[in-house]
Amino acid sequence: MSLNAIRHDWVLSEVMDIFQLPFNDLIFKAQTIHRQYFDANKVQVSTLLSIKTGACPEDCKYCSQSIHHDTGLEKEKLLEVQRVIEEAKAAKAVGATRFCMGAAWKHPTNRDMPYLLEMVKGVKALGMETCMTLGLLSQLQAYALADAGLDFYNHNLDTSPEFYQQIITTRTYGERLQTLAYVREAGIKICSGGILGMGETLKDRANLLIQLANLDQHPESVPINNLVKVKGTPLANEKDIEPFDFIRMLAVARIMMPKSYIRLSAGREQMNEQMQALAFLAGANSIFYGDKLLTTSNPQVDKDNALFLKLGISPEKSQDYSDEVHKDAIVQALTEQVQNNLSSDNF
Repeated sequence: MSLNAIRHDWVLSEVMDIFQLPFNDLIFKAQTIHRQYFDANKVQVSTLLSIKTGACPEDCKYCSQSIHHDTGLEKEKLLEVQRVIEEAKAAKAVGATRFCMGAAWKHPTNRDMPYLLEMVKGVKALGMETCMTLGLLSQLQAYALADAGLDFYNHNLDTSPEFYQQIITTRTYGERLQTLAYVREAGIKICSGGILGMGETLKDRANLLIQLANLDQHPESVPINNLVKVKGTPLANEKDIEPFDFIRMLAVARIMMPKSYIRLSAGREQMNEQMQALAFLAGANSIFYGDKLLTTSNPQVDKDNALFLKLGISPEKSQDYSDEVHKDAIVQALTEQVQNNLSSDNF
């Protein structure tokens, strides 16, 4: 069967074979498929705001926001609706067209829902696309968010079903899949991926991608995270993943889900420019843009702009599941960056 076919019947043996291709062959296949569905020099760009930080009851071993780990992160209440809308306005002012809102909890309560719905409506009223990540959802909550105008919902599977219990015990894999099913049924687009570097095996990485690619419809966006090791979490001293193994994960994800946006997500700050360039070559075509990614840092905006300029990449302006910033705003930012570099002293 052709590698570029849209499939939902992947099996472990063939995925392992793809992972183990010579590196140049793997990248060539991924880039060839990528160019059949996307402009290879366009990248989606998202803005993300933490609307409720800390004191999450889940015990995810990687997370700085879990109440089970002493990371020094202070608990914050759900932000006021107007504050969220003001943040969205600021994001739009620099060109963002989608605004993602994340809350640290197991699931939204009935008390929280009216505020969340108003946030969605308020951001939509600005002419922006909306995205949320709120934990588990009930069927009614999914429909309520859809009715309010939510465009995307993020709910990661994190890892393979087999390795999952080594990372999280307070939420089942089946519950995650059920939330994705409710979101899809409600007509909301799905953003779902996983995390590398938690001690998983190559087989676990393959099985994670199989779970995603064998869904009835592929997620519109697949974030691949490189573990951000936070002091106080059980994974703080986990061994770093080999950079080429991370790039392989991106490439295999691109091959298995040709039409999905593959997002280079958390952990990007630890990647040098050369690794990020390889990630784009492997088929990654979406990033988070800004100084913070929920509670962990993200490469500064000017660094992103400078890298885009070096690589000849520009933010995508598509209306279809785009995380882009307006091209004119980015071009202006790039121009200012170049001017600042020319006028500043060398150190």
